Amino acid sequence: MDTTNLQIQDKITKKELPDFSNLIFGKNYSDRMMTMSYSSEKVWVEAKIEQFKNFEVSPAMTCLHYSQEIFEGLKAYYREDGKIGLFRPSDNFLRMNNSAERMCMPKIDVEFCLNALYKLIQLEKRWIPNLSNSSLYIRPTMIGTDAMIGHKASNDYLFYIILSPVGAYYQTKGGLRIIAEDKYVRAVCGGTGEAKTGGNYAASLLANKEAQIKGYSQVLWLDGVHRKYAEEVGTMNIFFVYKDKLKTPALTGSILPGITRKSVITLAKHLGIEVEECSLDINEIVSDIESGKITECFGSGTAVVISPVSVIGYKGKDYTLKSQLSEGLTEKIYKELTDIQYGKTIDPFGWTVIL
Repeated sequence: MDTTNLQIQDKITKKELPDFSNLIFGKNYSDRMMTMSYSSEKVWVEAKIEQFKNFEVSPAMTCLHYSQEIFEGLKAYYREDGKIGLFRPSDNFLRMNNSAERMCMPKIDVEFCLNALYKLIQLEKRWIPNLSNSSLYIRPTMIGTDAMIGHKASNDYLFYIILSPVGAYYQTKGGLRIIAEDKYVRAVCGGTGEAKTGGNYAASLLANKEAQIKGYSQVLWLDGVHRKYAEEVGTMNIFFVYKDKLKTPALTGSILPGITRKSVITLAKHLGIEVEECSLDINEIVSDIESGKITECFGSGTAVVISPVSVIGYKGKDYTLKSQLSEGLTEKIYKELTDIQYGKTIDPFGWTVIL
C-alpha cells in the first residue's frame, strides 16, 4: 500500500495535555489515531489518520468471542538533541506479523505501517513528554471484526495505532517483589505463548491478582509441563546475574521473544559480558540466590525497560537479592540501553530511528 493513499483528517479536536510529571501508565491518549481495514477481498484499505475515538462494534464481533487479537508496544522519545527517536520499531512490526501468522490473521505491510506511524507521531509530537524516564507509548493493534458467531478465523480485520504519554511502568522503589507460580500456567510449547495476543495476558490475571494480595508485584511463570523451569514475568522477560555472567530462559515457543530482551543480550555481549540462554530450574535459582551465586536479577521489556528484582518468593519463602540500584550490572545495562534510546550516546547497532 502506497503511503500516498494514507488519508489525514484535517479538523481535529485537541485535548488539554495531562501533567507529564504525574502520568499514570496507559491512562491518557493523544488526539489522533491511525486505522486501516482488511476486507474480504484480502487487501488492506482505508488507511487514515483520524480523530481518536471509540469504535462502534457488533456484539457478535469475532475478537470478542474467539480472542482473535494481537498487539505490540513500542515507544517514541525526545532525545538529547531535541529530535524524536524510536527504538527498533521495525522489529515490533515484524514480530506483529509473526503473531498474526500464529493467530490466523493477515500480515501488515511493515514499511507502510512504519511510515504511517512516523507521520502520526509527527502530528502528535506535543504528546511526547520531554522529561527524564518518560516517553510516548505506541500501541499497534489488530482485531478480527466479522460480525458472526462461529469458530473460525475472521474474514475482516481492523488495524489501528494509538498513542499514550507515559512515565515509569513500576513506581516501586528498591526493586520488584515477584513470586514463582507453580499452580497456574501461562502457556505451553505449541500454544500461543510466543505470540503477543491478549489471551496470554488474560490467562495471567488470576495468578497476578493472587500474587498482589500476597504483596508481590508480578508472577514469575514456570513452564507448563514440569512446573519448574523459569520462563518469563507477566510484563517482562527475566535475567539472572551470576557475578559477571548473564543467564536468561531460552526461547522454546512458550516465551514472548522480547525486543528489549534481544537488545539486552546484544548489548551485554558488546560490553564483554558472557550471556547464556538456557533452562533455569527454579529450585536451582533460589538455591543460587541463597548461596550468593546469583548476585542480581532484573526484568526487561518495552514498558518496564530494565526493572531490578529484589525478592523472589517460592513455596512460602522469600529469597532476597542485594540492592541493584547502583554500581551493579543491572544499572549498567539500564544506563547503556536508555542512553541509546534517549540519544545520550552513539548507537553502535543502528537500532534508533530519528524523525
